[in-house]
Amino acid sequence: MGGPNGYFYNRMDTAAELWRAGKAAVFVVSGDNSSHAYNEPDWMKQALVERGVPDDRIVCDFAGLRTLDSVVRMKEVFGVSTMVIVSQEFHNERALAIAAHEGMEAWAVSAPDVPNRRSRIKSWFRERAARMWMMLDLWLWGREPRFLGEPVALPEVKGEK
Repeated sequence: MGGPNGYFYNRMDTAAELWRAGKAAVFVVSGDNSSHAYNEPDWMKQALVERGVPDDRIVCDFAGLRTLDSVVRMKEVFGVSTMVIVSQEFHNERALAIAAHEGMEAWAVSAPDVPNRRSRIKSWFRERAARMWMMLDLWLWGREPRFLGEPVALPEVKGEK
């Protein structure tokens, strides 16, 4: 499976920029944690802390196996109805479509793409398949996240309840 790549680092840099600009107060880092050697949420949390985001402002979602899972879990597990998604543009479009389907208010901040042409082409093809799968999941099969679980409270933001 491997570890973090250029897409990952660009996303973490962009998220940290949002923190420094005062545009984000809490991060839910969602990703795959299906083996001991592969733990996207821990990698994201570590990368954000290295970039100056306080540890207590980052919550790990270890059951974000797919984008559908991550978005629906934001609503059902973390109680979020409004969110900002940080990813590359090609991925943000799909995440925003899922959020809209779920009745959520979502915005996206697109991290820079990677300069490697081969990686971009591979991602373009992968994304086309993922979009078809998403449409089938949402409108034909009505799929839910693989794991939901108990509600998780997010850290409170000063001035909010």
